[in-house]
Amino acid sequence: MTNQSLLETLAEQPATLYTSTPRRRTALFILSGLWLVIFFAALFSPPLLDDADATHASAARNMALSGDLVTLRVNGIRYLEKAPLPYWLVALSFRLFGFNTFAAHLPQAIGVLLLALLGYHWAYRAFNPRAAFYAGLATLTSIGVFLFTRYLIPEVLLSLFLNIALYSLLQSLQPHELAVPNSQDAPTKDPDGPPFAASLQRVGYSREGASNLLPHAIHPYLMWTALALAVLTKGLVALVFFFGAAIIYLILSGEYENWRNLKPFTGLLLFPLIAAPWHILAGLRNTGGMNGHGFFWFYFINEHFLRFLGKRYPMDYNKLPGYLFWSLHLVWLFPWSLFCGVLIRQAWRSFTSFNKTNPVANRISYWQPFAVVVVGIFLRDTAHIPYLFTVFLAIMALLIYELRHRQLNSPSGNPLLHTFTFPQRTTLLLSLFASLVLVFFSLSTNQEYYTFPAYLPLLILLAAALTQAEQVFAFDPASRRSITAAHAIFTVLGAAITITLAYGLWTSRHLPFVPDIGDLLAHRGVGDYTLSMSGLFDLTGPSFAALRLPAALAALALCFGPAIAWLLRSQRRHLASTTTVAVTSAIFLIAAHIAFARFAPMLSSKTFADTIEHLEASRSISRDNKILFYGDQSYGSSIPFYLGRQVSLVDGRSSSMLFGSTFPDAPPIFLTPQDLLATWGTGERKLLFVPIDHRDTVDRLLGNRKILIFESSGKALFTDRRLDQPDNPKSLNGDPDEHLTSPKTP
Repeated sequence: MTNQSLLETLAEQPATLYTSTPRRRTALFILSGLWLVIFFAALFSPPLLDDADATHASAARNMALSGDLVTLRVNGIRYLEKAPLPYWLVALSFRLFGFNTFAAHLPQAIGVLLLALLGYHWAYRAFNPRAAFYAGLATLTSIGVFLFTRYLIPEVLLSLFLNIALYSLLQSLQPHELAVPNSQDAPTKDPDGPPFAASLQRVGYSREGASNLLPHAIHPYLMWTALALAVLTKGLVALVFFFGAAIIYLILSGEYENWRNLKPFTGLLLFPLIAAPWHILAGLRNTGGMNGHGFFWFYFINEHFLRFLGKRYPMDYNKLPGYLFWSLHLVWLFPWSLFCGVLIRQAWRSFTSFNKTNPVANRISYWQPFAVVVVGIFLRDTAHIPYLFTVFLAIMALLIYELRHRQLNSPSGNPLLHTFTFPQRTTLLLSLFASLVLVFFSLSTNQEYYTFPAYLPLLILLAAALTQAEQVFAFDPASRRSITAAHAIFTVLGAAITITLAYGLWTSRHLPFVPDIGDLLAHRGVGDYTLSMSGLFDLTGPSFAALRLPAALAALALCFGPAIAWLLRSQRRHLASTTTVAVTSAIFLIAAHIAFARFAPMLSSKTFADTIEHLEASRSISRDNKILFYGDQSYGSSIPFYLGRQVSLVDGRSSSMLFGSTFPDAPPIFLTPQDLLATWGTGERKLLFVPIDHRDTVDRLLGNRKILIFESSGKALFTDRRLDQPDNPKSLNGDPDEHLTSPKTP
């Protein structure tokens, strides 16, 4: 079916598709309830995790206690690689709710809610109430959004501020525009179809959806404010993403003529007023580090440019292969990525229609824009990255220059792209922004969650495409095939996962429940655990016995949910079908959180902190003791957080501790193995925490001179002398001397 016949059919259809869509108040109530069940309920467990989670929480804890809002410190060492805003928010949460998991993760959870509400409002403003509802559902039930907010990283806040800035950019450029074009702001006819405004109103674009919450004069200042907050959240990469997408958008749409609406002069005063003070103070207060370098070199050069080039010091990051980097986004956006076929089909139709209505751009071959991306994907792992990136920027610049040259020589003097309506401008800007983020991190060093800011734009576009496909489902075979294929894949995947989980439940039915799942894992060390998802490769058959409840819950959801959604779709009950997909994903995420909590003994060392506190309270050990870690502090970073104490590191001057340790005022917490050997058994009692990777090293170093106090998931806590006689011999694990006579072996 052609675009013209589609529009003609839509104009003749009764506007019944959206009559069953929840009203705004009901939709917001549903989204808020979904957030409470998935995200708020998950704030109380598991305890803070080792590595980044507890490390970042420790930096915020120090900030809350010291009142120093400029210099982040972890274990007494300057921690200069991160922007401050997430830590300010967590420090405030700590002051309000205490030093616990709930307070540490609350700002992130609120960020997810605000991101979902922003997606709802933007899609409501740009498309229709049904697309808005779907965008909110997708944001709250996507695997990536849930997974990458389980530990304390700034990506969700960065995504929130950048998308607020993008939305405000569009509103600033056209402050009085409505979502439905009218005679004042756009042609009333589509060159290839019936009256365009009438057609859009038929498919659900209404003036109600175009309502704006803020006066138009506020939007440019909101844009600059959000951009400044994004810089305080993640650094200069926020400017790269925003201005990269905004500049290309302004060139292609021709809206650069409205640049005064962005308030560049007053905005460029407001932006540094918010973003600059912390950077200036941090630079002044942190000088004299390694090789004379201070904050400015480490933060701007090392953490931005050298990290992008893969030359950051120290080199403690890994990089996803190109094929994984791109394909894993189908997982991070699951289950909504199932409808990517619908989005691609809608994009192709829009591109075809665009070529008909944009004679200047029609002279460009289809393959030229895609060739640049394809070449970049295949060469990123074999070519020199700085050279490749320079070539990529040069090709894109030449392409834009050629388009601009043809436009200026065009008799009509039209912009490169005809973007009459707010939906068209939204689609263009979100597409540019998401593409820029994805391409940028395909060239740079990356972690799985780095592309988080692209999730909301992609989900909004998916929601809009799905809504439009639902509208034409009855009479457009192509859209019907795309949606049906998505449900077929979902059902097959659900059945396959259900069979796998059922097999695991059956084979583990006689195995005892083991609370410490870490003792049953393989510890394969894929990627040396520098990638976020490396731990998934440690799963073994026996470990499944600890996951019976979440496995059964996930199996039930995936057994029935996809099939019910497909059945409802075949009955053309589109809202019920799509909502069933969201509910199925929500149940799966709840099961995933239960499983995540079962991994707490392996992922967190809070039980070690509890053991130390209990032994001190029972006077089994004196409070006058010294806690040492063997290796980097990240291996057990939850221990100093929960104890609120500084620990010494044996052979641990590495990773995030390295640069800060070179400042003259760094505390003397770094010991060599020889220092440990010389002081072991003398002076104050020593408590040595040893991660599983260093157990053999410590065994060779200390031999039989160590006494095991506690062990969990391969991690161990040793002391250099027998426990004191406690007033209450019943300790956390029974007799405090129990482990001294029959210690567990790793």
